[in-house]
Amino acid sequence: MGGSYASTLYSPDLAPSDYHLFLFMANNFAGEKFASREACENRLSQFFANRDEGFYERGIMELPSKWQQIIEQNGAYLT
Repeated sequence: MGGSYASTLYSPDLAPSDYHLFLFMANNFAGEKFASREACENRLSQFFANRDEGFYERGIMELPSKWQQIIEQNGAYLT
């Protein structure tokens, strides 16, 4: 095999879902308060039901550019 490989950087605070799904959810749910667990679950169900198939694909396709931004910012978290 003969080659050496640099280990990839890993940080638990740089989850791929943070860049698209959770960021979108945070913006979408900003300021909402739920009176009950059921109200929260209903809102989440509504949120996911209203996402088109392209929503997830776009998030995946954007990952390389987001990771590049992290590298260029010396590991600073994107907001």
